[in-house]
Amino acid sequence: MAANAEGESRLDGLKWALVALVVAGGVGGNIYFSEESLLYRVIALLVLALVAGFVAAQTARGAAFVELVKGARNEIRKVVWPTRQEGTQTTLIVVAFVIVAALILWGLDSLLGWLASMVIG
Repeated sequence: MAANAEGESRLDGLKWALVALVVAGGVGGNIYFSEESLLYRVIALLVLALVAGFVAAQTARGAAFVELVKGARNEIRKVVWPTRQEGTQTTLIVVAFVIVAALILWGLDSLLGWLASMVIG
């Protein structure tokens, strides 16, 4: 397989066309078999999605996307997540500030509404 300047294979276009055909077949099949059980249609769509994803992953751009997902997964594993207590405390602080801000805005709205009604009459 000869690759062009972008690193994509000559067959990548055909692979993407196959992916489009599989997706179109899934949509058409879902419409055609609309009288069948929803469970069977969902299973068929999931199988077609896996086939389309597998074919797409065989292209240069698909392989790059798979590498990106693997890298993102590795970065997520490096994150230091807060403990349950820290998460709860932070959530309560945010809720308290939202309530205070809402009360301030409600008060300002009421005051400005009262002033406007006094001016308008």
